Amino acid sequence: MKLSAIIIAKDSEDLIEECLKSVRFCDEIILVDAGSKDKTNEIGRQNGARIIKGTEGDFAKQRNIGLENARGEWVLYIDTDERVSVELQKEILRAVSKNQFVGYRLKRKNFYLGNNPWPKIEKLERLFRKENLENWYGSLHETAKVKGEIGDLNGLILHYTHRDLSSMLQKTIIWSETEAKLRYDTNHPKIVTWRLIRVTMTGFFDSYITQGGWKAGTMGLIESIYQGYSIFITYARLWEMQNKV
Repeated sequence: MKLSAIIIAKDSEDLIEECLKSVRFCDEIILVDAGSKDKTNEIGRQNGARIIKGTEGDFAKQRNIGLENARGEWVLYIDTDERVSVELQKEILRAVSKNQFVGYRLKRKNFYLGNNPWPKIEKLERLFRKENLENWYGSLHETAKVKGEIGDLNGLILHYTHRDLSSMLQKTIIWSETEAKLRYDTNHPKIVTWRLIRVTMTGFFDSYITQGGWKAGTMGLIESIYQGYSIFITYARLWEMQNKV
């Protein structure tokens, strides 16, 4: 078996089917489930996925569970709100046949609030020869530890994130607490007024100016203000933790 797709999921019945369809070119599809209570697993089985029980919260652990259960010589990591473009599918198949590198960075194009494209295209390490991927580490912003040289592919992962304001706000409520706790556990400097203002403005500036959000019109402004707000909530939670009696 040449290529295994690994998808981490929880309660993703509204997203998972399109994701699964985009990785049908792989020899195996593994769905690492973190305790879904909806039809995620049922849809996964209907689309040929092998369901593996995961763990809630820690993304690195879940990615490692997928790695341990993969039967392919190569592993491709895709999230439920992502789709592998046809162009990228062809590139991946060529890459795993040549074995020129031990892994590849893939380009990811983000779409916010529907089908509105974001100007900046990211690069993420998502495709690896299994024997060269030692593990993933980092409980929230997970990173791959790889032995060998990483190459680049040009085809796109299409990322449909921040689909509406309600889901965006819900995401901030959930993950800001985890982010704040990680900073608290590493003895982050005391949160004071100037620091709270600085991180909020930095979040907005990075999104709107550095990433070119201003090019995306009203959507770009909304997304950039949200990024500043999301960081503000994370550090406000950290302030709360530091000042809890």
